[in-house]
Amino acid sequence: MASNPSFAQIRRKYQPKIPACFEQIETCTMVASKESGGFSLAKGIDASFVHSKNLPLFVAGTTSARDKKKKVVIGVVFSGGQASGGHNVVAGIFDALKKCHPDSKLLGFLKGPKGILTNSYQDLDEKIVQMYRNQGGFDMIGSGRDKIETEQDLEKAKIACEANALDGLVIIGGDDSNTNAALLAEYFLAKGVKTAVVGVPKTIDGDLQNAYVQISFGFDTATKVYSNLISNIQKDAKSSCKYTHFIKLMGRSASHVALECALQTHPTFTLISEDVADKKQTLSSIIHKMCDILQARQKKDKPYAVFLLPEGIIEFIPQMRALIDEINQWCSTRENQEQEQDDLVHLIQQQLSEKTLEAWHLLPPDLKAQLLLDRDPHGNVQVSHIQTEKLFSFAIAKELKKREKQGLGKTSFSPVYHFFGYEGRSTFPSNFDANYCYSLGFVAWLLIQAGATGRMCALQNLHLKPSKWEPVGIPITRLMAFEKRKGKMKPVITKALVDLQSSAFNHFRKNAAAWEEIDDDQSIGPIQFEGPEFITDSIPLIVQLGVKK
Repeated sequence: MASNPSFAQIRRKYQPKIPACFEQIETCTMVASKESGGFSLAKGIDASFVHSKNLPLFVAGTTSARDKKKKVVIGVVFSGGQASGGHNVVAGIFDALKKCHPDSKLLGFLKGPKGILTNSYQDLDEKIVQMYRNQGGFDMIGSGRDKIETEQDLEKAKIACEANALDGLVIIGGDDSNTNAALLAEYFLAKGVKTAVVGVPKTIDGDLQNAYVQISFGFDTATKVYSNLISNIQKDAKSSCKYTHFIKLMGRSASHVALECALQTHPTFTLISEDVADKKQTLSSIIHKMCDILQARQKKDKPYAVFLLPEGIIEFIPQMRALIDEINQWCSTRENQEQEQDDLVHLIQQQLSEKTLEAWHLLPPDLKAQLLLDRDPHGNVQVSHIQTEKLFSFAIAKELKKREKQGLGKTSFSPVYHFFGYEGRSTFPSNFDANYCYSLGFVAWLLIQAGATGRMCALQNLHLKPSKWEPVGIPITRLMAFEKRKGKMKPVITKALVDLQSSAFNHFRKNAAAWEEIDDDQSIGPIQFEGPEFITDSIPLIVQLGVKK
């Protein structure tokens, strides 16, 4: 008896939707725009990018089909963490170059940027590409977090590109990876290497945004996965009526993921790191707010709640940031001095300022030990290791007991912890990400055809149907500024934080108070690939709200 096809097999047959201008890819091209795009170089960038400081913005144009009949060789690499849709970027590049010349080649560098440095690659043919159409993960060629930034690394990349006679190199990655693309483009221009280097904006964190990049790919899929899980937990919490769920969401420093999930699911309470920093909230004030919510809900016979916490919240609480800085400073003066944990706790309490001592007393004993003993190679507190959900839970339990002793009533509190991150990085891409990534592959191809090195691929008008999306090539140098990295000032792409004046955040702020009191939880359901288009092809709410006037 014949077996039914797997979901992966069915999904491979999905034909992504593309901009109308790509339907005749043989006559589509990218041309320099006379507009600056509203970008200007940050101070000092021109000195670091002498050959790529004045690159123009590129937009769509038309050309003769015969101009595209040239055989080309393109290399592609995944850089950094996974994000759903990456394989469709590769498929888009592959289909575009093969339509223009069947003998053109696509090489996939293996296991990330180190594949370029070691010249390790896989020749990507139709059979390989077909296996990965509309599939999750980066397992076609693997990924890695190696960087190409030293003179030696840049020279190795040059050798690999010249050895393979690459006309173009596509770096699929986040802000740091696209920074690497800018460095490579500058180095190749300085050395007369013909390879055009372009970047594709990838990160589930959503912190790679600007006037032309409305959202990075992978964000939509990841937040839909997390929102489904959150809505499941909300339903469970309302059913059992006894747990307070703390859900920490991956997203690095920015709170885009937490904001999107909150807009999708309407949880009891969501912290937005940028808002906390803007209001200069203390750890104590946040804890008091959470306790107020729990007590108010108990009075309404709702002894349960769902709290969303962005991954980077700790660094945005000024009081905690100051505490970490004071601990780092104190520990730096005590190198190689071994002491017992209890002695260290006693000593540090004598050194802390009045403001940070208040936060210190709210921390659980194991976190105090972690702050003092768990340090990175530079001797600093490993902020990413801090279990913020347990920090808040401990402090809340402590405050609720205090209130009970003050005669303010007993509040039921049974915490449950979750961290959603890896679950959303490598699943089947949503229709939006499948369409978006496939189209970005076409943009990458067109930029390389035009010799437009040092650009980031982008598509405008994502809130419209894919047929109306418009391709753009953004000069990466115009997205960069100097920031301190590992103690040194370096040119990097600036991370985009949540804009507290945005329509998306204002919509959240307008409704957040109501969600604290009533159960307005939304049942999202898993990602839908077939059915009504308004569901299957839905876009991130922060993008949708961002274009509303």
